[in-house]
Amino acid sequence: MGRVKLPIGPQHPALKEPENFTITLDGERVVDVDIRIGYTHRGIEKLMESRTYTQNLYLVERICGICSYAHVVNFTQNVEEVLGVQIPKRAEYIRTLFLELERLHSHFLWLGVAGHEIGFDTLFMYTWQDREVVQDLLEMISGNRVNYAMNTIGGVRRDISEEHRKKVLEGMDYLEKRAAYYKEVAINEKTILARAENVGILKPKVALKYSAVGPTVRASGITVDIRRDDPYASYTETPFEVITTDTCDVLGRVVVRVLELFESIKIIRYLMEHLPSGEIVVKVPRKIPEGESISHTEAPRGEDFHYLRSNGTEKPERYKVRTPTLANLPAIAEMLKGAYLADVPIVVAAIDPCMGCMDRVLLLKQDSDKPGEIIEGDQLRAYGIKWYAGRGWKA
Repeated sequence: MGRVKLPIGPQHPALKEPENFTITLDGERVVDVDIRIGYTHRGIEKLMESRTYTQNLYLVERICGICSYAHVVNFTQNVEEVLGVQIPKRAEYIRTLFLELERLHSHFLWLGVAGHEIGFDTLFMYTWQDREVVQDLLEMISGNRVNYAMNTIGGVRRDISEEHRKKVLEGMDYLEKRAAYYKEVAINEKTILARAENVGILKPKVALKYSAVGPTVRASGITVDIRRDDPYASYTETPFEVITTDTCDVLGRVVVRVLELFESIKIIRYLMEHLPSGEIVVKVPRKIPEGESISHTEAPRGEDFHYLRSNGTEKPERYKVRTPTLANLPAIAEMLKGAYLADVPIVVAAIDPCMGCMDRVLLLKQDSDKPGEIIEGDQLRAYGIKWYAGRGWKA
């Protein structure tokens, strides 16, 4: 029959966001993959350069609707680093609480989506119902179910009352029972085992070669977690275990996320039982001095990396975001090789992709003899240096 190239996307029922995967097939088996991104690029990094630091608090949350809080924590940590500000310990605990509630919300959402991709819509309905418990808690404290507007530079905007604390603990009791049920489902349900076991193989050496992050790399037996390796907020004193499996397949990525539910519940209980008293915010100067900072957090999908360069004005000179989906995308091409065509949706979904928060654009040469020729490497760097030099910035 010979090899056939099949485009999946940018518009396709299996993709919740527009991206393009051109699959090369030999029969029903995938032998090669070409990935093209850029369909949902929103230019948020460039937008941040034209807004004040206060305005950017709310813009940076909108990088992603699922891990919005991880982004705003990175942003505030960057600004606080440049300012030399230490936030109150109570604020650190509240930030950690929201980070872990967000992890629960994200993992329940993903488990449902994974079920949907393999035709197991009952699992989708169950997990999204339980996810409502988490979102109710987030709304109770912050007033919002998605973008919480909790952080400010120097701490957090809302405190935790005793009533909030009790309701959070009650919510964890319920979710722990549900997580135990999903653990049994992940290990024993024949539908999941048939569609996830030995599918989307990513060996440890390949995972390291392509710098995979989060549950994707931990399901290949590699113990990497920013919360432990470079702790922030209150993770320096919060006990938890880094979950790994060694199956290197989609099933392992399911199991890692399910077991991480228990760890997040354990962390949240610790935070609520040891919540320190005191202030939730410190006063900071309105003017941000010149400086550079990097911050990274362990978002639900993996390492979320932010870079800030300030020039002493009320707006950042440069802001750079590297989301976990961008880090995991090269590994998808390797995971798909050897898989059946029918397995493509669940292999892609197994990294929990968020295309809108990771998307980038391609810069094309205007005067090229070849239509669509891309500016790459050194040429792109030279172009960027020239552009910023026009604004008075020197490399």
